[in-house]
Amino acid sequence: MTSEVIVDVNRKEISIALLEDKKLVEFQKEAKAEHFSVGNIYLARVRKIMPGLNACFVSVGHERDAFLHYLDLGVAYNASAKMLGSLVAGKKPLPIQKCMGGPILEKDGSIQNVLKAGDEVLVQIVKEPISTKGPRLTCELSYAGRFLVLVPFADKISVSTKIKSGAERARLKQLVQSIKPKGFGVIIRTVAEGKRVAELDQELKILLSRWETTVRAAHSLKASAGKPPLCCYEETGRAVAMLRDLFNPSYENIYVNDKQVFHEIKDYVGLIAPDRVGIVKMYEGNLPIFDNFNVTRQIKSGFGRIVTYKHGAYMYIEHTEALHVVDVNSGNRSKSADGQEANALDVNLGAADELARQLRLRDMGGIIVVDFIDMALPESRQKLYERMVENMKNDRARHNILPLSKFGLMQITRQRVRPAMDVTVEETCPTCGGKGQIKSSLLFIDTLESKIAFVTSKLHIRKIRLHVHPFVAAYINQGLVSIKRKWQMKYGLGVKVVPNQSLAYLQYQFFDAMGEEIDMKEPDEMQ
Repeated sequence: MTSEVIVDVNRKEISIALLEDKKLVEFQKEAKAEHFSVGNIYLARVRKIMPGLNACFVSVGHERDAFLHYLDLGVAYNASAKMLGSLVAGKKPLPIQKCMGGPILEKDGSIQNVLKAGDEVLVQIVKEPISTKGPRLTCELSYAGRFLVLVPFADKISVSTKIKSGAERARLKQLVQSIKPKGFGVIIRTVAEGKRVAELDQELKILLSRWETTVRAAHSLKASAGKPPLCCYEETGRAVAMLRDLFNPSYENIYVNDKQVFHEIKDYVGLIAPDRVGIVKMYEGNLPIFDNFNVTRQIKSGFGRIVTYKHGAYMYIEHTEALHVVDVNSGNRSKSADGQEANALDVNLGAADELARQLRLRDMGGIIVVDFIDMALPESRQKLYERMVENMKNDRARHNILPLSKFGLMQITRQRVRPAMDVTVEETCPTCGGKGQIKSSLLFIDTLESKIAFVTSKLHIRKIRLHVHPFVAAYINQGLVSIKRKWQMKYGLGVKVVPNQSLAYLQYQFFDAMGEEIDMKEPDEMQ
C-alpha cells in the first residue's frame, strides 16, 4: 500500500487529505484563525469552582470557559504550582529540579482545597471545543514528538504497550534513562522501536527546548501583559502535527500548494527523516490541487448523509448531540444464490469495511451505534465482529468495539478529541438562493463579461484567473475563437479559465495574478 498526502492551503483554512492507493482515508480541515488546537498551553485563570463536579471552569480566551477536573491536575501539581508561584510573583522561574520532592496530590482529594476562584494555573488543551462545550484541560503538560513524549514534573519512563519485545522495551528504557534530565518523564512511542540513541537524543533535545520556550514565554508575557489568559505555547501547525503522527516510510509524495507551508513541512521531514525529504513537493499546476488528485470528487461522494458501497448497498449516517447512528441497507442488491443469510452477511461485511473508513475520514468520536442487517446464525455475527475489529486496527484513535447485541446492534466507542468532520456536499444555487427560479442560464456569460469589464475599468487589474464549474469552463473554452479569446481581445487582458469542481453550477470566483480573490461587490449580483 502506498500513501500520499495532499495539503491544500487557502486564505481562510488548511485542508489535508491522506490517500492510500489513491483512495481518500483521512481528511482534516482547520481554519487559519483557530487558536484552540489540542496541545496549546495557556497561563489561565480559574473562574468558578464546582464542588459538586469536583472540577472548576477556567478562562483560556474561548467564548465558553474550559473544564478542568480535579484528577486532571495530576499528582505532581504541587511541583508545577511551586514553579508557577515564582512566575506570578514576577521572579525568575525556578528550575524544575528545585520544584520536585514535595508532597504529591491525593487522588481522592477535593478541588476546593487546592484551587480557588482567581488562581492562575498552567494548563494544556486536551480536547477542542465541541458543540456547546468549552475546551477540556489538564495540568499534566506534555510535548509530543515522533518517537518520544516529554512530561515535565515527572521521573517515570513508560514504553508503548504495542512494543511487545521485552528485550527491546528494556533497551529503550535504558537508553532514555541515560539521556533524560532529572525532573522530566518520558513516554516512548511505538515508532521508537529499533531506533538508535542518537535519534532519540536529538528529539529529546528538541522537546526540552519547547519546554524552555514555554517557561520563557510565560515569564515574559506575565511581565508585559500581566493578566491571563496568555498563550505560552502553540502546537505545531496542523499540517506538521498530522505528519508527526502519521508519517511512515511508505509515503511516496507530499504535495503542498503554498510555499510557506511547503518549507515548514520540508524542514520537519528533513529533521525526522533526512533521507526522505525529497518526497515533499511543491504543487504548481493550473487546476486546484484537490481537483488534480481527485480528492474533491471523493469528498463530495464520501461525506453525504447517504454513503453507497458495493453492489447497490448503502448506509445512512446521522450525527446527533449524544451519539452517531448508522443504518445499513441492502438497497437494490439482488439476493445471493446461497440464500438470505449469505446475502445479509455479504452486505454487512461490506458495510464494516466502509464504516471503518468513514470513522477515520469523518473523525467520528464518542458513541457510534450501527444497525446491521439481521443475521440468524451466531457464526455470521462472530465473523462480522471479527471483520470490524480487523478493519479498525489501522485507526490511531483509541476505540472499543462490542459484539452484536440481540437486537443486531453493534456499539463502538472512539476517542473524541475534535468535533466530527462535517462537510456539506449539497449545493445551494448561488443565483437563486434556493428559490428554484433564475434568469436564463444563457445570460450567465453576459454576467461574467460584466464582471470582467468591472475588473478592468474600475479595479485596473490586467491578469485574472476565473474559476468556474467544469461544464461552464468547457463551454467558455470551446471553439477556435472561444468566448475566452473574445474577452482577451476585447478587454486586452490575460484571462485564464480554471475548471473548479468545488464550485456549484453558475458559481464563479475571480483571482488576481498573485492568487488573491478579487472582491466583486460591484456591479450588483444577478438576482
